[in-house]
Amino acid sequence: METKLLVPQTRGDVVARKRLTEVLDRGRSARLTLVSAPAGFGKTTLLTRWLADRSTPVAWVSLEEGDSRPLRFWGYLVAAVQRAAPGVGDGAAAMLQRGRPDLDTVVATLVNELATAATELVLVLDDYHLVDDPALQACMVDLVEHLPAKVQLVISTRVDPALPLARMRARGELVEVRAADLRFTLPEVASYLTEVSALELSPDEVSVLESRTEGWIAALQLAALSLRGREETSAFIADFAGDDRYVVDYLVEEVLDRQSAPVRQFLLQTSVLDRLSGPLCAAVTGDPDSQRMLEQLERANLFVVPLDGRRRWYRYHHLFGEVLRTYLLDAHPGEVAELHRRASRWYDEAGDPVSAVRHAVAAGDVDRAADLAELALPTLQRDRQEGTVVEWVGVFPDELVHARPVLAHGFVSALMSSGQFDGVRERLDELEQRVPAGRGDPPQGTVVVDRAAWERLPGSMALHRSGLALIEGDPDATIAHAEQAMSRAAKDDHLTRAGAAATAGLARWTRGELEDAHRFYSLAVDGLRRVGHVSDVLGCSITLADLRITQGRLEDARCTYEDALRLAEHDPAPVTRGVADMHVGLSEVALARNDLAAAAHHLERSRVLGDAGGLPQHPYRSRVAQAGLAAAEGDVARAVELLDDAERVYFGDFAPNVRPIPSMRARLHLALGNLDAAASWARARRLSAGDQLSYLREHEHLTLAMVLLAQHRAGRAGALEDATRLLERLRLAAQEGGRHGNLLEVLVQLALAAWTAGQRSGAAELVRRALVIAEREGHVRVFLDAGPALAAVLRTVSPNSSGGRHAARVLGVASPVLALPLVDQLSERELDVLRYLDTDLGGPEIARELSVSVNTVRTHTRHIYAKLGASNRREAVRAAVRLGLLRTARR
Repeated sequence: METKLLVPQTRGDVVARKRLTEVLDRGRSARLTLVSAPAGFGKTTLLTRWLADRSTPVAWVSLEEGDSRPLRFWGYLVAAVQRAAPGVGDGAAAMLQRGRPDLDTVVATLVNELATAATELVLVLDDYHLVDDPALQACMVDLVEHLPAKVQLVISTRVDPALPLARMRARGELVEVRAADLRFTLPEVASYLTEVSALELSPDEVSVLESRTEGWIAALQLAALSLRGREETSAFIADFAGDDRYVVDYLVEEVLDRQSAPVRQFLLQTSVLDRLSGPLCAAVTGDPDSQRMLEQLERANLFVVPLDGRRRWYRYHHLFGEVLRTYLLDAHPGEVAELHRRASRWYDEAGDPVSAVRHAVAAGDVDRAADLAELALPTLQRDRQEGTVVEWVGVFPDELVHARPVLAHGFVSALMSSGQFDGVRERLDELEQRVPAGRGDPPQGTVVVDRAAWERLPGSMALHRSGLALIEGDPDATIAHAEQAMSRAAKDDHLTRAGAAATAGLARWTRGELEDAHRFYSLAVDGLRRVGHVSDVLGCSITLADLRITQGRLEDARCTYEDALRLAEHDPAPVTRGVADMHVGLSEVALARNDLAAAAHHLERSRVLGDAGGLPQHPYRSRVAQAGLAAAEGDVARAVELLDDAERVYFGDFAPNVRPIPSMRARLHLALGNLDAAASWARARRLSAGDQLSYLREHEHLTLAMVLLAQHRAGRAGALEDATRLLERLRLAAQEGGRHGNLLEVLVQLALAAWTAGQRSGAAELVRRALVIAEREGHVRVFLDAGPALAAVLRTVSPNSSGGRHAARVLGVASPVLALPLVDQLSERELDVLRYLDTDLGGPEIARELSVSVNTVRTHTRHIYAKLGASNRREAVRAAVRLGLLRTARR
């Protein structure tokens, strides 16, 4: 379609925006120029005006929804390049015409052709938010990262693209124009109103309108439309500066009064709809020609926004729609309920129960809405749309819910799945009074629409009792209620049986019985697969993988996530909730193996899918995974920020919180050298080396041991001994529980403690045992995260001994890691001493140079050795050179 490759014509009546075109000009030296803002902010207008003043060839692609298909997208992009720079892109185009080309090769060929082009080029991808194919996004990352400097890539989009923006921003490779930049300034408002719209307004009137609209062009457009042709503007401006509700009412009345009666009626009647389509509007208005009317409104620029490339679905601009609804209520209050009833019937027949319920409630027909809601519960539960059901809790009157046990039970289930437990026990108590323990007919006065769900209630309620016991920390009661749920559930009630198996598995997990927990959770997955609850299978897969990671079995965890992704590929749902979580999990496995590129790739895939592709804990889990990657890449301060953000969005479900965010953050504080913050955390948690150990606090006690080791290096007496005793107890507990993932961390810290105590052979043996465990599954990160001090221990392991090969592998990737911040930063005085260690001066001479005592120099030297993982002066100097603390070492 040739028109998609044409730069849109520049309108003459546009506001000159030099401040923004100068920003776009700076993009010539960047890897990417991003113009990102919601609809209606003038993105395309800005770009076309900017390009009109440039002589550089332009390859322009106006994207549509159907362009998400990779071959179609790359076909248009290559064609745009060929059009702008004849001869460039011919090779890539030829490959695309061969049927099923390898897209990576196509992109590489295009990049090479652009690199050899004789001229500069601007490549613009407009409406990029319509492109969302993951395979396409991956190739776009390659294009952006390898695009030659002579090509300026400009992306215009309503949402940020799935590209490494943070990395490019940090490297100065990204130029951005955001919604805040696109808002009109006061001079631009004046230019729009007085020059473009030809309105005669005083500076004060312009200032009032700028203040009321906050520089948003859509509101200014509405004001200009009402002002046009008006002789007296002062009264209008005065009203416009008054109460917002009346301002908007007045403004829309002015617009509506200038429309024909059929248009005005259509606008008002369809304002009750969040989305507009020809068939839906026809059902609501009774006008069979509604599709034509929608297209007419769009052409007339009457605040209609198309939602797809085929003009089948639209919506009103949000402000315009709100105002229409307000006017409808004021002018025709008796029509509103019937309009909503018509919309509800249409949505019900179209298979959209959520919208049908919403409109039935808006119509005041709560009984019909409750019927629809009850019938929709199984589908919403299967698709993990518990948020929708929770919203209904506050919609329906209590007396109506009390008479409908199936609906009441659905509310309990949704509340518990969303982590909202307040009042749930009371709801269950009330339900048990109305539902017999065994299956039977509903009692008199009870309304049941879904008879199959009624039959499942006895087992389901016992299952919820099991969940409450789990939340309250009573694993024995959890298992007892789960067994009761099993006994009450029918043989073919796979959903209840799966839930009972899951809660029983979680109870065993809290007790540290990981293998039993995995067995029960596997039973739950089998039952959920039988009933097609794919999202729930994915949710269970997170638990299964977490269990395997704690056991140190990374490959099993990876296979669990991959199997879940393959299952989701066959799910008919447009977006299967949980897919994003699987990529987060795969990133964590990759990070444990120090495959940072794979970890970043999966996190990017997760980000592209967004929260819509994630389960309730996705916002929290994804930030924790991002923090781990940031720390591995050396940006520990950024990792702390991500953990703070993760804590803000934390969502607690039924799984035990065995790796609390504060504990993880304390470890990062140690990595930043902030011992005070880490020690403060330990005091706040009232942790001590003599605490009784439990699996649920194993992560915290291991973190405490790290704090104690750091305190020893800072000179605290007895800290090393306390740390060693605590670590020995943790080692025995993890070993007996088969928690080899945790055992690895304990052994590494024990090795550091032994090395610090001067027990060189003991440290070597401890780290060798850790290497033997790690090698089977490819664990690398656990050694690197221990910091430079461990490198000295690893070098003592013989290459020919068991674990020696893995030690060499870890040391082989340690060089970039040694460039990261030290476990404890050297103080300014220690840095002074370190510089003298790279000289021929002895201790007394260094003391004289620094005007300190010899004992002080010796103390600083011991601290330097401990922090650099060195055992003598020469090793300390070499380590300092590797870390960039010294420029060169004397030979």
